[in-house]
Amino acid sequence: MSSSDLRRALRDSPRVRWLRSLFGDVRTRLAGHDLFLVSAGVTFYAAVALVPSLVVAVRLLALLVGRERVVALGEAVGSALPSAQGAGTVVHDLVAAATEVSWPAVLVALVPATVYGEGLRRGFARVSVRAPASPPPAVRGRTGAWKVRLRALPLLLLAPVGFLAVLEVAPYLARAFGSGEVTESALAVYVALNVDWLVVSPVLVYVYRLLGPVRPGWKAALWGGYATGAFVSGFLQGFVLFLAIPVDLGAPFGGFTQVGGAVAVCLWLWVFTALTVYGYAVTLELQRRFVPSRHQRVSP
Repeated sequence: MSSSDLRRALRDSPRVRWLRSLFGDVRTRLAGHDLFLVSAGVTFYAAVALVPSLVVAVRLLALLVGRERVVALGEAVGSALPSAQGAGTVVHDLVAAATEVSWPAVLVALVPATVYGEGLRRGFARVSVRAPASPPPAVRGRTGAWKVRLRALPLLLLAPVGFLAVLEVAPYLARAFGSGEVTESALAVYVALNVDWLVVSPVLVYVYRLLGPVRPGWKAALWGGYATGAFVSGFLQGFVLFLAIPVDLGAPFGGFTQVGGAVAVCLWLWVFTALTVYGYAVTLELQRRFVPSRHQRVSP
């Protein structure tokens, strides 16, 4: 079989046609919506929630397995990260400091930590309708916003479980990357990719199923969440690769390295958010194929 015959066979494959139709409908759904601009707005919520979420997760994890264990694992994560940008020191210091945060401070941190759920809800509302001329479902008033935050709260309470999975694999990653062997490093990247995928994907399934203004069924949420999780975990590895590049992040900002680092983190948060919002649009199109539109549920 020639290469042209192979390309023709792939193009005419029912699965390929189905995928082309699916992503064509996603493109139609996103028409009239600036995905990058919508994601930039949601990234503001992510930036507000990032550190408080980590503080809550680490403090709860320290309660479960002990402060010394968490600090040791945090140090292993720091050792596994590239040293070019000093990310390992930042992670270790953050984990160590979070284990000593008082419980009243943890309760206060829950308020900004849950704001990302509200931001995602607003971003999902923009892509929840296919016709660009139709108004998206609104997130009405403070009552609606607090309902979304309460739905996001279980993710924070369960976050230590996923965080522990990431921390537990860190000692192996640190040894593999420190060995200097290409095979060991490649295997470590593969392991990290799969661990991140298994941790991130259930979170996305929950987010797509319960936080959006249009709630897809579990089947569509599972397919959409795990497919999107694969791309998000890949970009997480890309962020680690970015940390290995020995560039001066403060150069474009008058030499203020902290400002450059904050901008770089926000840039990657923007990419992750764009993938998450796009994944929600894909999930809704999957739902349209699994269940007629009249049976789709719009959450209050």
